[in-house]
This record gives sequence, C-alpha cells and structure tokens, in this order.
Amino acid sequence: MTHDETPTATEPAPDGPTVPHGPTGAARRRGLLRVGDRVQLTDPRGRLNTITLAEGDSFHTHRGYFRHDDLIGQPEGTVVRNSGGIEYLALRPLLADYVLSMPRGAAVVYPKDAGQIVTMADIYPGARVIEAGVGSGALTMSLLRAVGDGGSVHSIERREDFAAIARGNVEDFFGGAHPAWELSIGDLADVLPTVAEPGTVDRVVLDMLAPWENVDVVAGALAPGGVLICYVATTTQLSRLAEDVRADGRYTEPQAWESMVRGWHLEGLAVRPEHRMIGHTGFLLTTRRLADGVDAPLRRRRPAKGAYPVAPDGAPADDAELWTSEALGEREVSDKKIRKVRRDIEARPEL
Repeated sequence: MTHDETPTATEPAPDGPTVPHGPTGAARRRGLLRVGDRVQLTDPRGRLNTITLAEGDSFHTHRGYFRHDDLIGQPEGTVVRNSGGIEYLALRPLLADYVLSMPRGAAVVYPKDAGQIVTMADIYPGARVIEAGVGSGALTMSLLRAVGDGGSVHSIERREDFAAIARGNVEDFFGGAHPAWELSIGDLADVLPTVAEPGTVDRVVLDMLAPWENVDVVAGALAPGGVLICYVATTTQLSRLAEDVRADGRYTEPQAWESMVRGWHLEGLAVRPEHRMIGHTGFLLTTRRLADGVDAPLRRRRPAKGAYPVAPDGAPADDAELWTSEALGEREVSDKKIRKVRRDIEARPEL
C-alpha cells in the first residue's frame, strides 16, 4: 500500500455488525454512546470525571450513583441524574481532555504545545514524520491525526516501559492499532538510519533531554526544506540547541518561542481573566534543512556583549559543566510509578 492510499477499516456498530468507516478512530467519535466509550462527566460545579462505559457498572461518588446503562445508547450531550439528584453532562472527551486525563509515565506535551508543533512544523496529511521521545504518547496522537492514514509517524523511544505506556494510550484513543504508526525502542542515532533512507523524511520532532546530540543524524534523514522542531524545557537547553544547529551548517537560522494560555471568566458583565493560567511548559525551536552544498546566509546582527562565555585569557570558555543533567532540569520518573501505570494499562479489557 502506498502512502497515498487510505485503507478501508471496520468497527463494530452499536447493534453488533461491523460497518465501514473513514479515517482511523473517526467512528469512535460519532454516534450514540456505547460500551467501551470513554465519557467525560461534568457536574454542576464544573468538576470533571472520566469513565469507560461498561454494561452493569455504576459511577459512584459520596453524593450518590448512577448506572452506566443510563448512558449506553444515548446521544452525546445527554444529562444523567444520580441517586442523590446531582446532574452530570456526558460527552466524549476531546483529544485535549484525553491527553490530560490519560495514564502517564513521562510528562506529557501539553495540548497548547502540541497544537503549535502541528501548525508551526507544518505537519500535513501524508507527511513522513519521525518522532523521538514518545513519552506517554500525547504528542503522537496529534501527529497521527495530522498525517492521517496515508501518512507515516515513526516514533522512537529509548525506554521500553515508556513505549508500552504510549502504545496503550494511543491504541486506546484510536480504538486499536493506527495504520500510519510504527514504534521502535532504542536511541534515535541508532534507529533512524535503519528506518529512513537519507533525504526522505519530511518532518522530525524531538522531545528529549539533549536534542543537539542528534542534529547530525537528523540532517542526514531530512529532505531539503524539511522541518526539525524541538521541544525543550529550559533556557539552558534552548541555548545549547540553537548554537549546535548553527554550527552544523546544514540548517536555516533557528527560531524559538513559547506559548501561554490564559482563560477568561464569563459571567454577565463580570468578564475578566482567570486567576490561573497555563504558563511556561516548554520552549519550541524550529529550523529547516538546507539543500546539500548550500551555505546558510551569514547572520548580520552582532551578538550582545557577554552572550558567549570566555575564559580569562579571552578564549572561548569550556562550558561542558553547564550541560549536566541537573543543570538541564532532567527529572527522573520513579520506577514504582512507571510499573503502576503500565500495570493499569495492561489490565484494560481488549478493545
């Protein structure tokens, strides 16, 4: 099958028989609520709970309960009343809701950053994308949505336990294996040359501690004009990455930014910013692959004094000590937490 072809898939209809549907996961987003659907419940105070519908099960709180059967077969947007008279609005969670509530081992890429990555890296239907640092699979879902069934997302993760959690989350969201997705375990520098011919990759997305270590191997895989986009947490990482991209010589001048989201309170004429906001989560850096043999135009702006550290004799300083794991803000996830999340995912019923 070529990347331009869209496979035909089937999914059980609410009454039993299989029916053809379009892109992977689309049928799970439509129709009446059915067994196996994840449903987000909103109470009168705006508090959220997410459940998976199952025949005979109940949703309990200290203020009462209701049966899942009250929702099965109903349309989205239904209101259900529990035994205590509390009403809940039932809707399928959006991708952003799912990402923030799903089991996780590594920290997830927030929806605001995933949206920026998809847009600013120009992830298009049919694109061939390499993702390194799959974490819990949050960004993977957005990439798969963007490339569609006819594209390709090859995710590379160093840790087998993180990969298992990501696979469970992605397949749970799409209702099974996605035809455009492959997942490999190993280091990007080792795996990328084995899965992509030189100059054939359209986009590379890196979410890792030291992305500058892979600038060379990524340049070999990217097609001319291809985009490299990196997600880093600290200014120290951002500085090192930008300088290494410039030093490589095969990329355009890097650009970096962050985004912040502030909600607004809406109540009649009392319209004001919320007291809390989603502030800094990470920095994004983008650059594009130059054609082979082309030199990037010289930068015409002069660096500010003190921008580059120097030794007492005036020579460039040895800044190796700046790039330690501690300085870069690396935080290890406990093995105990990873084992628990993985057990929970593997204990889910088969889709």
